[in-house]
Amino acid sequence: MDRWLGKVAVVTGASVGIGEAIVKKLVGHGMKVVGCARNEEKLKQIASEINGKGQGEMFPFKCDVKEETQILEMFKFVKQSLGSCHVLVNNAGLGHRASLLSGKTEQWKEMLDVNVLGLSICTREAIQLMKATNVDDGHVININSMSGHRVSGMIFYSATKFAVTALTEGTRKELREIDSQIRVTAISPGVVETEFAYRVYPDDPDRATTRYASMECLKPDDIADSVLFALQAPPHMDVNDIYIRPTQQKS
Repeated sequence: MDRWLGKVAVVTGASVGIGEAIVKKLVGHGMKVVGCARNEEKLKQIASEINGKGQGEMFPFKCDVKEETQILEMFKFVKQSLGSCHVLVNNAGLGHRASLLSGKTEQWKEMLDVNVLGLSICTREAIQLMKATNVDDGHVININSMSGHRVSGMIFYSATKFAVTALTEGTRKELREIDSQIRVTAISPGVVETEFAYRVYPDDPDRATTRYASMECLKPDDIADSVLFALQAPPHMDVNDIYIRPTQQKS
């Protein structure tokens, strides 16, 4: 990770779970990390815990990736305060149990806005900033899902994650067409013990607890370590896809 010392990373969905773990790992390796999420208080709490303990630093930034204007403001802050962006981790994502036959349109739209459009806008802005500041060895990492490779019980959610699979490869191809060395990686976790299931089942927390108790789940740090693995690959190696499941997971 020495090549990333002092470089700038942007991590979305940084206030909890996988995003929080990624921020802490990158700061621990000496990076300047803009961690964004809607919960500004939690972001500031994380920053107070980790800043001043090494060469890295976290910069909390309140941003709802459903809102393009807020994303643009965040990248304006990155450019004005930190100069450029070298790494983008598109971690923000959400899922609803919204059936194709009876689901609520607003829930479908929210999943599209966060999982697909928010990711795409952040990617566009990060790469444009990299190009404008002559960063040609940057890295875009999309936190996808195993549901982006096989249809889960949450079908519309799966559809948005299938889109992430296509967008990741499409971004790689467009970068190669302009002879850019910016690399692109998708990391697709299986079951990770986070707040995700509790948000999927807000009225039935016992169901989420049972889900996580059914196997030895992945931990947020496992996914954060996968981010480090991709970032540490030598310049000639572009790690495109990482699938990571709990050993006990069947699907």
